Amino acid sequence: MLTTIEKMIFLLLALASAGAALRAADRIRRVIRRGRGSITLDHVVERALQAAVKAGGFLPTWRTRLLPSLLHAFVGWAFIYYLLVNLGDVLQGLLPNFVFLGAGALGGVYRLIADVLSVAALVGMLALLLRRFAFRSPAFRFRETTTVHPRARPGIRRDSAIVGGFILVHVGSRFLGDSFALAAGGAGDFWRPFASLVSSLWAGLSPLTLTVMEHVFFWGALGTILLFIPYFLYSKHLHLFLAPTNFLLRPERKSMGQLYAIDFDDETITQYGAARLEDLEWKLVQDAYACIMCNRCQDACPANITGKALSPAALEINKRYFINEHNVALAAGQPSPQGLLEFAIRPEEVWACTACGACIDICPVGNEPMRDILDIRRSLVLMDSSFPDQLQTAYKGMERQGNPWNIGPESRLEWAEGLNVPTVEKNPDFEILYWVGCAPATDPRARKTARAFVQVLQAAGVNFAVLGRLERCTGDPARRSGNEFLFAQLATQNVETLNEVLAGETAGNGGAPARRRIVATCPHCLHTLKNEYGDFGGRFGVVHHTQLIAELQAAGRLKLDPARQANVAFHDPCYLGRHNGILDAPRQALQAAGASITELPRSGRQSFCCGAGGAQMWKEEEHGLQRVSANRFAEAQATGQQTLAVACPFCLIMLSDAANTAKSGMQVRDVAEVIAEALPK
Repeated sequence: MLTTIEKMIFLLLALASAGAALRAADRIRRVIRRGRGSITLDHVVERALQAAVKAGGFLPTWRTRLLPSLLHAFVGWAFIYYLLVNLGDVLQGLLPNFVFLGAGALGGVYRLIADVLSVAALVGMLALLLRRFAFRSPAFRFRETTTVHPRARPGIRRDSAIVGGFILVHVGSRFLGDSFALAAGGAGDFWRPFASLVSSLWAGLSPLTLTVMEHVFFWGALGTILLFIPYFLYSKHLHLFLAPTNFLLRPERKSMGQLYAIDFDDETITQYGAARLEDLEWKLVQDAYACIMCNRCQDACPANITGKALSPAALEINKRYFINEHNVALAAGQPSPQGLLEFAIRPEEVWACTACGACIDICPVGNEPMRDILDIRRSLVLMDSSFPDQLQTAYKGMERQGNPWNIGPESRLEWAEGLNVPTVEKNPDFEILYWVGCAPATDPRARKTARAFVQVLQAAGVNFAVLGRLERCTGDPARRSGNEFLFAQLATQNVETLNEVLAGETAGNGGAPARRRIVATCPHCLHTLKNEYGDFGGRFGVVHHTQLIAELQAAGRLKLDPARQANVAFHDPCYLGRHNGILDAPRQALQAAGASITELPRSGRQSFCCGAGGAQMWKEEEHGLQRVSANRFAEAQATGQQTLAVACPFCLIMLSDAANTAKSGMQVRDVAEVIAEALPK
């Protein structure tokens, strides 16, 4: 129980702290709203539950760094619970003879949890501080070539020390205050075993000393909170509140890689893509505040792992330090004094991104640095005509011939010679439209995938057809490299073609095909057709070829000879597994064909990129220590298997090249090739 003077001081400090915090919070809100787009709250209850589970359970953290994740959870759970504990302590300090939640079992359980979490938080925080400052974990380092805000390197350490020190003082004071209160009462408490144990140390102290120490530690616990709250909003630990906000308010997307369409007919738009902070989507501005600066995204980034300068973590950190430096002007609506390429990231880093989505998938607070990078690419290409020279060939090919390989439409069906593959003109009553894709239609190695898949379809008696010369590139390389105008042209043409070809088969399913489906062997085509063509009037039922194969196997339509198969290692394509969640189908298809699968260390949603995504297929990799494909193939080769199975033509090409460079005898084969090999001869 506080004295009257203490109550007055506490209330005055609380008002001052709340006023400063509200002012800072409003400034943060105004900075975030400088970003493009509006906030929507569709399915708010469902999203709130998901946000509570993700944030409260720290779910995204458990896939890597298990011990640090556990230590962080100790601190995080204690910090969340202390929102209740601090309320209870304030009420007990201000109200005479008040016992928060009572002296019964309910209050006992409350005190037990507080006691246990207090010790857990102290242990966790001490260990994390030792990890950062004593052992200097490499997880917190950046490459010398990476763009890092000049205030960030010392600032992150200082911020970590301040917040870590605050948590130790706040939780430690509350815990010790509890122990002195128990000592003053002359007995321990069954519900507070740790505080009771420590209270025995104070058995010889006088009642006055015990009372004084109880008051000292009350102020150590709650006084530090009042002093810390205004600073808290400027520290990286604001993620405690903005992580659940990120999960709650993030725009609805069909997949993590779905990008927004630009209306080129809107004459009010003067900036395409992002050149300055305020050009970014509001969610991407908020990401800077939510970033925990843990560098998990950097650990997952294939460009960074292979020695490139790019760090998705540094991008978010640079945004945060820039905002803190200019927050008053930004909140007042003034333009950013610098462009993103001047403080956040360099062009070399922008073009190193493979758009694999690993940074988004692994982020524990729901940040999306890949989207920043792709939006910056849009500005570079559309506003500045600045992009790697090698992309010019791909752009011209897509513009003139409908594919980045610059091969004419008349050659689009050469891959099918001798296979009796029907086009939609010859078989207008098809059930499955096989979207071949540019790589399987033009690249010599990838053509084998298309031929093998057709053999599988024919063996299963599937009624299918292809577009042939009507098929054009989906535009994925254009969109991922920032050429949104070219993508929009290709998407519009393809949607028009597909809507005409699939006409009459869209009844009763919200505009989606009721019977006919599109099947694609390329996950990039799958992703674009399924997730991004909706903005252009194309809503299609699209499946990956491994899904269709697994479906045919389950229906008994494929007769295979399992004895023809041996062990394979399997590589998950980024745009199949991570972007679209298709993980089981390729494995089911392989296993049904009799193949035994060896998983790579980095598999499933944590699969490592082949290096082709983000239009990297058509440009030279940025300078680094190793090619992305070489890193991935070395991992596959280490399994000792003779065959590496893939499910993407880009992966097939990149990893085959890596195998040739390594002079390896390991064969790289698409799942369709493995299945075709098991067909009865």
